[in-house]
Amino acid sequence: MKLPDLTILDEKDKRLRMVSKEVTFPITKEDKKNIQDMLEYLKMSQIDELREKYDLRAGMGLSYIQIGIPKRIFVVVDETEEQKFENYVIINPKITSMSEELIFVGEGEGCLSINRETKGIVPRNARITVEAYDMEGNPFTIRVREDLSVAFQHEIDHLNGILFIDKIDPKNPYKNANKMREI
Repeated sequence: MKLPDLTILDEKDKRLRMVSKEVTFPITKEDKKNIQDMLEYLKMSQIDELREKYDLRAGMGLSYIQIGIPKRIFVVVDETEEQKFENYVIINPKITSMSEELIFVGEGEGCLSINRETKGIVPRNARITVEAYDMEGNPFTIRVREDLSVAFQHEIDHLNGILFIDKIDPKNPYKNANKMREI
């Protein structure tokens, strides 16, 4: 398995603060290749021996802006069983509903664009419903919960120029942890 040739922007890159533009269909061949490369990269980052071989950080999601392209596209690769993966390709997402229940990732959220230790919690909705399009331009609705809900919200934030560190209270990084459920 060969590592796809992707350059992931670092948090210092101002492009990460851009609001991404809606995608028009049909998507280009280049977009299809980028999407496949992103999915492959994330999958490889979740397989221990490949992560070590290529010195990767494990990642679950990647938005288009993280590879320097301001289009409203993100992908999520969810390991459902040992080396079995579910791929999500989400184009022009809109959150149409969200649970009132808030959750946070106990060990802290991570991001392939933030290459440093971060402390604090990021409040996320436990469940969200998203309307989006697939690679062929077909509309669909998906309801995600728990880890997937966190990943989808994290990537949608990227499309809006927001990094997860923006959501951590610098004065009180664990603020309101007692009012949310840890996952």
